[in-house]
Amino acid sequence: MGDELIRVVIADDEEGMRMILRKMIAKAEGFVLCAEATNGPQLLELVEKYRPQVCFLDVEMPGMTGLECAKSIQDTDPQTILVFATAHDDYMAQAFEVYAFDYMVKPFRMERVMKTLERIKEVRLKKPEEKPAEPIRMPQRTAAASGRLMLHHREGVNFINQADILLVQRENRSTVLYATQGRRFETSEALGDVEARLDPQIFFRCHKSYIINLNVIDSITPYGRWTYVVHLVGTTQDALITHEKYEELEKLFG
Repeated sequence: MGDELIRVVIADDEEGMRMILRKMIAKAEGFVLCAEATNGPQLLELVEKYRPQVCFLDVEMPGMTGLECAKSIQDTDPQTILVFATAHDDYMAQAFEVYAFDYMVKPFRMERVMKTLERIKEVRLKKPEEKPAEPIRMPQRTAAASGRLMLHHREGVNFINQADILLVQRENRSTVLYATQGRRFETSEALGDVEARLDPQIFFRCHKSYIINLNVIDSITPYGRWTYVVHLVGTTQDALITHEKYEELEKLFG
C-alpha cells in the first residue's frame, strides 16, 4: 500500500489556478493527477470515472458550486478528501459543514499547498496494520442487544441481529451495513430511515454519512481539520466523526 499513488482531481474554472495546483501535485511525491474540471457537472463526471481519493475544488464554479459538488461526492464516497482552494474566505464555515479536509484562500504560498499534500499522504497511506500514534481509546459501553432488523433490498429481504451490525454508511449512493463475519448488506433505504429502526442505546450517528456500533469502537484518530477517524473492532472499514459528535461521544462515555 505504501507504493500506491494517491489519485487527485482538480476543479477550477481558472486555468491559472489549475496550472498552479497541477505543478504542486507533480512536485509532491506519491500523487497522480487524473483529470481537471472547469465546472461542477464535469467534476462529478470525473469523480465517477476516476474515483479519486482527493479533490481540489473551487467554491464558485459554473453549473454547480463546489459546496453542491462536495455533498454529491460524499454520497458516493464520504472518505474522499475535499480541499477547497478559493478566493472567497466567507464560505469557510459552509466548507467545514461538508467536512472539508482543508480550506485554502487564494493567493496562497507554495509551502501551504505542499503542507496540505503531506498531511493528506500521512492520512491516506497509513498502513492498516500500523497502530496510529496516541489513539483516543473509548471504554466499553455495555448495552442490551435489541432485536433484529428487517432489511429490504433488490434481491429480497435479510434479517440481521442488531448486535451484529458494526457500521452503517452511505456508499455509492446506497446505504451499506457492515456486520460480523465480514458480511455486507446493501439497501436503497436512506441512512436516516435505517437509523430510525436501530437501537439508540447501541448505535450512534457520528457523521452525516456514518452510524457506528458504540460497543465496537477501538480508537479515534485525527483526520482533517474538524474531523476524526473512528477505528472499529471486527472490520477493516473506518468511519468519520465530526468534532461536535466527538464531544457528544465523550459525554456518552463520561
